Amino acid sequence: MSTSDTTSTADRAGDRPYDVVLFGATGFVGRLTARYLAERAPAGLRWAVAGRDEDRLRRLVDRLPGAAGAGVLRADVSDPAAVRRLARSARVLATTVGPYVAYGEPLVAACAEAGTDYLDLTGEPEFVDRMYVRHDRRARETGARLVHACGFDSVPADLGAHFTVGQLPEGVPLAVDGFVTVDAAFSGGTFASALGQFGRGRQVWAAARERRNAEPRPAGRRAVTPLGAPRFAGEVGAWALPLPTVDASVVRRSAAALERYGPDFRYRHYAAVRHLPVALGGVAAVGALVTAAQVPPVRRRLAGLLRSGEGPSEERRARSWFRVRFVGEGGGRRVFTEVSGGDPGYDETAKMFAESALCLALDDLPETAGQVTTATAMGDALTARLRAAGIGFRVAGRR
Repeated sequence: MSTSDTTSTADRAGDRPYDVVLFGATGFVGRLTARYLAERAPAGLRWAVAGRDEDRLRRLVDRLPGAAGAGVLRADVSDPAAVRRLARSARVLATTVGPYVAYGEPLVAACAEAGTDYLDLTGEPEFVDRMYVRHDRRARETGARLVHACGFDSVPADLGAHFTVGQLPEGVPLAVDGFVTVDAAFSGGTFASALGQFGRGRQVWAAARERRNAEPRPAGRRAVTPLGAPRFAGEVGAWALPLPTVDASVVRRSAAALERYGPDFRYRHYAAVRHLPVALGGVAAVGALVTAAQVPPVRRRLAGLLRSGEGPSEERRARSWFRVRFVGEGGGRRVFTEVSGGDPGYDETAKMFAESALCLALDDLPETAGQVTTATAMGDALTARLRAAGIGFRVAGRR
């Protein structure tokens, strides 16, 4: 992509009152992200919180030490004019408001039109695919970077695979497997979003097919993400269960965009479970939820079991952790790497999200535009930020 057909970040920087605007700041993850920005944002950062309820936003800012200089902006996704004003006010607009398939598109469209960088926390493949088909071209024209899945979905998988590839030879076929282990609780919003996706199987497949028909393939290269089969993975000492989440497709798009992944790249994504009965129980539980989600009244009743906007306590989050182990092979070499951290769904997601926004707003990055991944848009710069913030990226071994 040439710089002549886009508006660069530097060109857009001077006419925006804010570097970063956080939309949905009063939700559970939104509050954690706002707190992180108040505590960790560099001096001079111009940032604001935004949402429907101005009074709640002002109370949030008043309660956060270090947030005294933050702006407060009122906007509702159902008000097109307010959303356009919000997009034009920021260099980076980061939104926590989901389910994104229901509430996300107005912000994506406004950012693509205004040349504003956009970030979200979606794990919804249907939403990501539809936003590519509808808004990637315009974002490329204006220079906007549309970066989805900037939390636990899918930063550890995407940047972990990128980090692993960097330890392997260049210009040869590469294969990487990722194995996820988590000990954590989740919020009502996350549960409702997952149920919604389980109940939209036909729409998910239709959106994926539409994207495949529209998206160009990398010339002379191949990037694939087969689902794989359940197996005992001796390389990590655990049962490996295929994870059909958005993570693998994000890794595939990074591999298709970056030649460093080699001429023929394969990635498989698994949950790692040490004990077979636990693995079988997990498969049964997910299958039951998928089945139940096909019946709208049952889906609504299940979604009501946990209230949106609420999540695990600070004490529970303090005990939570995640680890993603990667096994990469190519050119006669084998490498073992690991990405690890604390509470994945909330504390570390807020950290990943905030650092992604700061990275787009402040760091010297490659020229990209349109719908891009964290590895494509930010790569090593975001990895360095996350390491400095306490998320581990390490090489665990080589053969």
